[in-house]
Amino acid sequence: MKQLTLFFALLLTAVVFGQDTGSIVGKITDKDFNDEPLPFANVLIKGTTKGTSSDIDGLFALENLEPGSYDIEFSFVGYETQVITATVVANKVTEINIPMGTSSASLDEVLIQTTVSRESETALLLEQKKAVEIKQSIGADELSRKGVSDAAGAVAKISGVSKQEGSSNVYVRGLGDRYLNTTLNGLSLPSNDVNKKNIDLNLFSSDIIQNVSISKAYASQFYGDFAAGNVDISSKEHTGKSYIEAFSGSGFNTNAIDKNFVRSEGTGYFGYYGRYDHNPFAVILSHGVDPVSVNTPINLNYGVSGGTSYTFKNDSKLSFFGTASFENSYEYRKGKAVDFSTIIKKRFDESEEFEYSTTTTAMGNLTYKINSDNKLQFNSIFINNSSDEVGYFGIDGNGFNRDSQSNVNDDIGFYQQNTQFDQTKIYVNQILGNHKSGKLEIDWGFGYNKVFSRQPDRKRFSIENYQLALDSDPTTFPAFYSNVPFDNQRYFQNIEDDEYNGRINLAIEASEKVKFNIGYNGRTKKRNFDNIRYGFDILDNNYDIEDVSNLNAVFNLSNVDLTNNPANNPLYQIKVLNNYPTLSTTNRPGLPENTYSGVLDIYAGYLDAQIKPSDKWLFVPGARVESFSQMVNYNVTTLGTGALGAVESKETFFLPSLNIKYSLTDDMNLRFSGSKTVSTPEFKEVAPFVYEDVTTSIGGNPDVIGFSKILNLDLKYEWFFSRSELFSVSVFNKVINDPINLVVANDATGTQRFARTGDKATIYGIELEARKNILSNENDDSILTAGANITYMKTEQDLYAQIPGSISSFNFDRDTDELQGASPLLINADLSFTPQFENYKPTAGLVFSYFSDRIDALGSGTLGNIVEQSVSTLDFVLKNKIKSNFEINFSAKNLLNPKIRYVRENTPLGDVLVTSANGESVTDYQRGINLSLQLKYKF
Repeated sequence: MKQLTLFFALLLTAVVFGQDTGSIVGKITDKDFNDEPLPFANVLIKGTTKGTSSDIDGLFALENLEPGSYDIEFSFVGYETQVITATVVANKVTEINIPMGTSSASLDEVLIQTTVSRESETALLLEQKKAVEIKQSIGADELSRKGVSDAAGAVAKISGVSKQEGSSNVYVRGLGDRYLNTTLNGLSLPSNDVNKKNIDLNLFSSDIIQNVSISKAYASQFYGDFAAGNVDISSKEHTGKSYIEAFSGSGFNTNAIDKNFVRSEGTGYFGYYGRYDHNPFAVILSHGVDPVSVNTPINLNYGVSGGTSYTFKNDSKLSFFGTASFENSYEYRKGKAVDFSTIIKKRFDESEEFEYSTTTTAMGNLTYKINSDNKLQFNSIFINNSSDEVGYFGIDGNGFNRDSQSNVNDDIGFYQQNTQFDQTKIYVNQILGNHKSGKLEIDWGFGYNKVFSRQPDRKRFSIENYQLALDSDPTTFPAFYSNVPFDNQRYFQNIEDDEYNGRINLAIEASEKVKFNIGYNGRTKKRNFDNIRYGFDILDNNYDIEDVSNLNAVFNLSNVDLTNNPANNPLYQIKVLNNYPTLSTTNRPGLPENTYSGVLDIYAGYLDAQIKPSDKWLFVPGARVESFSQMVNYNVTTLGTGALGAVESKETFFLPSLNIKYSLTDDMNLRFSGSKTVSTPEFKEVAPFVYEDVTTSIGGNPDVIGFSKILNLDLKYEWFFSRSELFSVSVFNKVINDPINLVVANDATGTQRFARTGDKATIYGIELEARKNILSNENDDSILTAGANITYMKTEQDLYAQIPGSISSFNFDRDTDELQGASPLLINADLSFTPQFENYKPTAGLVFSYFSDRIDALGSGTLGNIVEQSVSTLDFVLKNKIKSNFEINFSAKNLLNPKIRYVRENTPLGDVLVTSANGESVTDYQRGINLSLQLKYKF
């Protein structure tokens, strides 16, 4: 920064050369926030109207001053005003660097202003304006105004980004999970789901988020597996004075509030399951299968956060920020569940799901500012996320399964019950450091992530002639459908991930116009996966189910013979596919049915230069050399002779990039970015394990091992016509060689697998974004603000006529198609109204989003694609700050309550509603409106 100040001084000196004037320049810092720059501070020559304000880097300049002595007043709301006397000499530049401290008399204002300077829309717009790459961010202030409760909702408000309803999938410029990367403070984050590459952004509540940014243009410090962008979450740290803030809230979902809710037996209110230490076989012998009733489905959330700082000798400071919160939600979905392969395989026209979900979050941040040039930081985050679903499929007695009926003329009465609990525990630990010395700056970080993701004791039962349970005839009963022993089953699945990652960057200021970044980052990740099923082989085919809601009366020790003596006339036997060498597959514990392990190693070095030949131009050429190694070992019983296998890929990538910024004016930028990157498959895309839901099945494919080359081009114009207003337009193009898509097999199974579907995919798009203050008060603070972003895309990919494979074979009856996951049109808009009545300052906001139809999975053979139909959402948020330390907040989300539908196109029956493997277990449903009220108090 001293070099930068000298640079400004030289410019000013050149301007006033030959004149009898001088200048005062300097930097304003926040001494209560680790001496970081303080933007928007006022700088005034006392007794005059001449003044200026500091920019986002805390820099200021007073030019063309007559020689003499001046009293310079430095002020900022909530900070102690300082007056410094400075002497101006003709043809000279006087430098003043001012650390400003908060005023204890204005504690509440200090906290507000300090937060705004770090998390506000204004600060982030200025950061975007000065950034060397194409980048967009959303901060804590905007999250609060729009009623966003987590990182997934945050990124969905950024242009070119959409979120899939009913799941955690996020799409950037039409590219989904496999094309994204997610980091926390620049260090990679783990996945919490076997079917996902990225962590579920819903898990990161707004309590731990300072801001969320998406870099859509590649730069050399990012991992080479980059196509859509990199999502980086900046965690909160303590600033200002000590405080404690507590909140509590409640609400309900309009679909769920009047239902008799149920959830899995054995799970807790806070989203925990206590039987992981027990063998699954012991669990199924000891515990029942029926769901249990719960209390009134009222959503609750509560938490506490706070921070404090300690100042030591030599102005070193230790700051602590901590937060802990819990929230739950109840959701009821009623719709259809349909599996259409080459024919209708299953059809449940009336189905319902009860879902109880929880999120527990705890974070601690410890920041030690050794001095103004050295800072250390430690972050630790724990997240427990759970989803407890109970589904009843075919509740009208008209369910259909083409294999289920004992009488081929009887086409109704198939029914399934599915009860499953998913729990993920995530531990993220990071150590970060920043050190400055003259023209050198070192920024580094090291992290360790641990994930336990489990699905314990999923229970699924299949019943035929269910319509007999609904009639008034006391002599007729439904029966168990038992084509194979696993039509009635209990299922256990475990995933465990370990990841170490690190980064280091050395910034060298070679001159006023050239800066180099030399860096290294890498990660090593290991995953272990296993699952086991225990099937109930029904021996008495004539057994009548007297009460379908009391299956505990059927599946208990009195009806199974553990001695394996047929003379005891057992009702059922317990089967396992993979037995212990000395044990039977009947009525005995077993070994995991499917396993796979994966190892990923990435080590990379990079170099870039920030070259600024003039005030208008900035060139950032960069290059990255990355060593990539991936190996997957699998043992999948369901593949038969192909069960055991291993695949491996080792590559070294050279990835050049170029970012150019041209400042048309002080408020307008023109940016260009070009780069070459790659896309590599995830473990779940490679491992051939197939996960079977009620009406869908999805699995990996070892044939996709390897990588795809990607060319990225971006051109963007941005106009910052005020400190909080923006207009921008971007055009972009991507070319993906050997793309991977999710494809539905053209066979009786209808299994969805990943495959390399063609030679090339291309994406063309345009993005428009605008933020405008419609009404402002006398202090130029916005009263009525509107914002919108629109993205239009055209995608096309080649399709092979035939894709041979060791696991699945796909063929297509068309040469081209749109890219999976790409919506041609995305719209996000918001309107915010913030009047002020003396000390009362409410904020009311409407937030709208829309995405058009997009391909959920490519259809192979003569059958069409599975398409996710367009969805529009509208949220209303009201923030009521009654006093400086008390808030009452209200929100109504999903006001339009649209139908969520997936359609299989071009079938012999026309377009058929189907269930998505990427969404919920039903289709053609509404999520309901979520109403909530929250109280927040700051001590």
